[in-house]
Amino acid sequence: MKHLFVMDPLERIQVGGDSTYVTMRECTDRGFEVAMCTPDRLFSHDGEARATVTPVRTTADAPYFHTGTPHESALEAFDVVWMRKDPPFDMTYIFSTYLLDMAGTKVVNHPAGLKLFNEKLWVQARWPQFQPETLITNDIKRIRTFVEDAGGRIVLKPWDGNGGRGVLVTEKGDANLSSMIELLTREGRDYLIAQRYLPGVMHGDKRVLLFAGEVVGAMARVPVATDHRANMHVGARVHRCELTERDREICAAIGPALREHGQLFVGIDLIDGHLTEINVTSPTGIQEINRLYGLKLQADLVDAVIAHTGGHA
Repeated sequence: MKHLFVMDPLERIQVGGDSTYVTMRECTDRGFEVAMCTPDRLFSHDGEARATVTPVRTTADAPYFHTGTPHESALEAFDVVWMRKDPPFDMTYIFSTYLLDMAGTKVVNHPAGLKLFNEKLWVQARWPQFQPETLITNDIKRIRTFVEDAGGRIVLKPWDGNGGRGVLVTEKGDANLSSMIELLTREGRDYLIAQRYLPGVMHGDKRVLLFAGEVVGAMARVPVATDHRANMHVGARVHRCELTERDREICAAIGPALREHGQLFVGIDLIDGHLTEINVTSPTGIQEINRLYGLKLQADLVDAVIAHTGGHA
């Protein structure tokens, strides 16, 4: 089989925790032909999606990526195209998904779903019963009223943020509240998400991985004492965790929709039995969960993707 990874430049990859790296290694170890390209190397000619691709053999030891000579190829020459470009989810990212729509082969995750389903807003649109109380608006007065009426702490965050960037916690009486709202909305021009704070986050924000809509692993990301954000890149520690009955109810509810829309590699975030995000753009967590439980999830992922191509390993 032939696999193409559309991704960030190889020199940016942190091999110690990157899910794309171990997936590429799995493909290499199986004897598949593997290539990569950055999104800016995608193009179309007479309706055919093409790219300048670089063959790459991925290994466990440095220098990790052993590259060949770049060459031009049609995307349909590959059995699977993996869209693994990290956020931000901006217009450049969206334009890449338009080109991937023309690929004529299996794309993981499906580009139509990547365009349709914002990672924070999809929950609100489809499964609001699983969310904490949430307000999405750019109305400064409405946000202030929501905070003041909440009777507790509120999380403010950009609707298009990632990695915990711009996530703030506030409450009624906070002298910084007006400044926070003005900054996050750019004086009412941008939308933000205001959400009831879930105290259980201090015991762990659960990242659950689903392959083809089925749960394959989970971990708890526990914030450090000096930061309320449960993101690994700001220092959160990872621990083993158990999924509650409520957690499994949420996973069972969203699984069919993930399969329906071709979202084969997804990471969801659960706090205190609430669904806060559905990560479809380059989710991560494979290596951390592997280390916690002695798994090899990249092998399960490649198996799941191959099964959905109708191919074989």
